Amino acid sequence: MQLIPRRVLAASAVAALVALTGCSSDLPSDSAAPGAAKTPGTETTTEGPKKTGDQSAFFVQADYEAQLAMRAAQPTGPADKPWEQAIDPKPVDTAKYRKAGPHHLCFSNAATNNPWRQVGWKTMQAEVAAHPEIAKFTVLDAEGKDDKQISDIAELQAKGCDALIVSPNTTATLTPAVKGACPKVPVIVFDRGVGTDCPVTFIKPIGGYAFGAEAAEFLTEKVKPGGKILALRILPGVDVLETRWSAAKAAFDKSELDVVGVEFTDGDAARTKSVVTNYIQRHGKIDGVWLDAGATAVAAVEAFEDAGLPVPPINGEDQQDFLQKWKDAKLTAIAPTYPTYQWRTPVLAALKILKGESVPKVWNLPQPTITQENLDTYLKPGMPPLHYALCGCEKMAGYPQKWGGK
Repeated sequence: MQLIPRRVLAASAVAALVALTGCSSDLPSDSAAPGAAKTPGTETTTEGPKKTGDQSAFFVQADYEAQLAMRAAQPTGPADKPWEQAIDPKPVDTAKYRKAGPHHLCFSNAATNNPWRQVGWKTMQAEVAAHPEIAKFTVLDAEGKDDKQISDIAELQAKGCDALIVSPNTTATLTPAVKGACPKVPVIVFDRGVGTDCPVTFIKPIGGYAFGAEAAEFLTEKVKPGGKILALRILPGVDVLETRWSAAKAAFDKSELDVVGVEFTDGDAARTKSVVTNYIQRHGKIDGVWLDAGATAVAAVEAFEDAGLPVPPINGEDQQDFLQKWKDAKLTAIAPTYPTYQWRTPVLAALKILKGESVPKVWNLPQPTITQENLDTYLKPGMPPLHYALCGCEKMAGYPQKWGGK
């Protein structure tokens, strides 16, 4: 999801991350696309007290401020179709790409190796099927391998694609392949970024800073001053996770809360439960839990339940298992999101480009937050535990069966 930093971990650890998030680990270049994260170590500040240690090298003050401001911005576009909306769009002229249909769209996919990507891929397929002007849809799955995706992009250029959609496996490594494709075919990049602005459009939700800030601000509101906060992270060195923690750290450092631990869990449920249990035993009480990704939120909740303690304020994401636990256990919770409905947008963007219609250079999609007030809206009876609520797929053909529902 978004820009990806350089590999800093063993292959087995990276595999664990990829299995749980849409992220990958690769360093963005200095010439990243507009709106994308910049190279770690540039334009950073570390203002304020450092109660949680030094700020991440991935922290960029300007990007942080821009994303937090976007949370309150009013997007343009259809109110009931957030995948068509855009925040502060700067349109680009696409007249030179106008082409009569029917069209051949191509897609180079990083992988379908986790539930988030699987839900998104099903949604993209349904979007393609809804457009009879798409006569052919050629897809190559890189299976999480840079070398394969580089080869895939080269292969797709030889297949007569009218437009090429790319979800990069990693950022810097895939940048040359994308730059090579841009002069030959209109390129649409989404989900994760590349270190070039040559794609016609780059599509993404608001970003990691917004996610991290939402959860941290919730805890500063719900936990009394002096309360003990445990921060659970997956792995270091991944930009979308680093920026989530950077924003949370900024909020916690300005608060009167006591962050008693920042622990990496490798995104493993058993390890998460063990870490939370150890902190409960060590401190006697934990007053709030912050997570940089919600896949193990239920495991954290169960650690308190197993200890016979009330569950403190906590954040998760929009997976059905967490939303159901939230409702059943009457949790004090919040769920920032990274919407899977973004998988619809590249198909729509490709068709607009081939009609010669303008698209935003950086297509910032809304990034809703699930709260107690709207929880029932996103809890979907009959959907599998790892289904993501913000798929934007409820009115698509084949729903809910094609998404594993009943």
